Amino acid sequence: MSKLIVSPSPHIHSAVSTRSLMTDVVIALLPAVLCSFIFYGWNQILLMFVSVATCVLLEWAITKYLMKKPSTIGDMSAVITGILLALNVPYTTPWWVIFIGAVFAIGVAKLSFGGLGQNIWNPAIAGRVFLLVSFPTYMTTWSAPKGLFGVDAVTGATPLGVIKEGLLQGSTVPELMGSFSYKDLLFANIGGSAGEVCALALLAGFVYLCIRKVIKPWITLSIFATVALTSLLFWGINPARFTDPLFNLLTGGLILGACFMATDYVTSPMSTWGGVIFGIGIGFLTMMIRYFGSYPEGVSFAILIMNSVVPLLNMWFKQKKYGRA
Repeated sequence: MSKLIVSPSPHIHSAVSTRSLMTDVVIALLPAVLCSFIFYGWNQILLMFVSVATCVLLEWAITKYLMKKPSTIGDMSAVITGILLALNVPYTTPWWVIFIGAVFAIGVAKLSFGGLGQNIWNPAIAGRVFLLVSFPTYMTTWSAPKGLFGVDAVTGATPLGVIKEGLLQGSTVPELMGSFSYKDLLFANIGGSAGEVCALALLAGFVYLCIRKVIKPWITLSIFATVALTSLLFWGINPARFTDPLFNLLTGGLILGACFMATDYVTSPMSTWGGVIFGIGIGFLTMMIRYFGSYPEGVSFAILIMNSVVPLLNMWFKQKKYGRA
């Protein structure tokens, strides 16, 4: 007679683990990482190394010596934070600046709340906003891509910055749009964070995550739809003052934020409808900041604001319990 084993639920287990999910995210980010290396060169490689190494080593040190817990670096979440932070800064950023950003992302935004699963805000976004507030000159000094073995970079503005500054000087959007093409926005931005250099690489990673069922697309799609509809409304009212939907979808950190940071398991709602409302909020706030704020980009601020609303969304929108009709 076989031995009867009594144990608490759950009794159905899956091969999926935190490490396997995080590894898939790293794989999905590889096309964007490689493009950033190719377009931005050795400076970007150095920033990526410093960011990832700092995040991993700091998490190991804090969990081992301050929290007195087993090391959590094996779950790969610190690696992802380091990669995303490096993709969210200009490649001309000094290495010590991104080091400080990594310390804030891991030490303050993540581990001060107890670690993975307990943090309120996405650590990479929190680190990026902290650097933007603390070192605005470094974080808003953009240079055109020069390539791995290219010539000296030329300082310039992002497409969003070009539009914002041009409108303040009395130009119209159609006049300013002649500075770049949609092909530039797809393959090589004229300036911006390293993660903005190739939209196709980011979208390829998003498709991979959807195929692997690592994320559900509702949050990302609701962000894209809200940005498109909001910009379509304003653009239709006054095309000389407001940019068109395609421009807003392809510029700035929208794709990176919508595909890889807004979909973070810990800082996004658990329910489908909660995720949709979450995405709508990010998309709408992004466009309000872009159109009416003093800063040309608004994705990071929008994600942080909506991260703060997630507990309410989880309370208002309950996910259907397993086995319930």
